[in-house]
Amino acid sequence: MARVCQVTGKKPITGNKVSHSNIKTKRRFLPNLQTKRYFLAEEDKWVTLKLSSEAIRTINKNGLYAVVKEMRAGGAKI
Repeated sequence: MARVCQVTGKKPITGNKVSHSNIKTKRRFLPNLQTKRYFLAEEDKWVTLKLSSEAIRTINKNGLYAVVKEMRAGGAKI
């Protein structure tokens, strides 16, 4: 599976590692992804999602069903 958040779409970005002598080399900044398992009560089933920490906060705020509905409207299969 790719390192992409299923809710926010966050993915790795590139940048520079800068040494003490100011030498720059390429590096990757990876998103803080967690695999979480939620119980979707409206459909009476468990859903496993790969989420960033920001997406977990979004689910806590808006509710799982609202976020899943929005994802399905965007074309995601859950």
